[in-house]
Amino acid sequence: MAIDRVRRALFGISGVHVTPYGADGGVDAAMLKRVVDRIVSAGVHNVVSAGNTAEYFALTPDEVAKVHDGAVAAAAGRAIVTAAVGRSLIEAVDAAKRAGRIGADAVMVHHPLDPFAAPSAQADYFAAVADASPLPVVAYVRSDAIGPAALAKLARHANIAGVKFATTNLMQFAECVRASEGAAAVWVCGLAEGWAAPFYALGGRGFTSGLVNVMPELSLAIHAALESGDYAGARALVADVVSFETMRAKHNNGANVTVVKEAMRLLGMDVGAVRRPGLVALDETDRAALRAIVAGWQAKRGAAAAAQ
Repeated sequence: MAIDRVRRALFGISGVHVTPYGADGGVDAAMLKRVVDRIVSAGVHNVVSAGNTAEYFALTPDEVAKVHDGAVAAAAGRAIVTAAVGRSLIEAVDAAKRAGRIGADAVMVHHPLDPFAAPSAQADYFAAVADASPLPVVAYVRSDAIGPAALAKLARHANIAGVKFATTNLMQFAECVRASEGAAAVWVCGLAEGWAAPFYALGGRGFTSGLVNVMPELSLAIHAALESGDYAGARALVADVVSFETMRAKHNNGANVTVVKEAMRLLGMDVGAVRRPGLVALDETDRAALRAIVAGWQAKRGAAAAAQ
């Protein structure tokens, strides 16, 4: 079944690609192909297209569609592609149906950001998209307000492949896993490499990553350590990305994509600046620190290659 294939991929890394912009400020289709191909060629299991690292909420609906198209074409069946959808329920359902038509494998439903959204209605929003979607759904949960009972019900939905849990409330996460025991949905760490070990310890599998845009081999090494139960090894590897992820969290996470894009430029991939309201550019102090981080990674990669 298609949903089983998606669930297997969710056990791996869900790599969220950036959206590259050209000189005209629009989506750079050629660079997008290069970005996605690099992630897939590295061995990342699930390409998430138009996620938050792709600046979903700064893209127009037409641009989201263009990004989805580019990711599906670039992946070319070598990894599953999960097309991110959201905003109004009507838009989310329409985008999910379009994703099915272009050959995506799943859809990820962004957490509804309506300031007047009721917690129970947020759960109903995810379920409504899953009811209408021709593709398996991953629910992207970014709030503790919904509660374990409602989230466990989502995990039992026949068309929900997984729940991407993206809050730091580990006690609630543990209760969600307990409350949904026996459900087929995968509970995925939605907070990237740094949080993956505690999520694994509480019953999660797989994790999301923006690091894959920069150093996919680091992300894959962390995943391999966790899958083998080597928590000490995973902690040692995570220590190598802490400074990078800490910098991404600055400005109330406003630097999240900025750090990734500037690191990619240091590696020779000009993917353009971040659109407002994200942080457009790092200051010189952070840029110098980022150069040192990337140079350190490159030195270790070179030393490892020389040792082989």
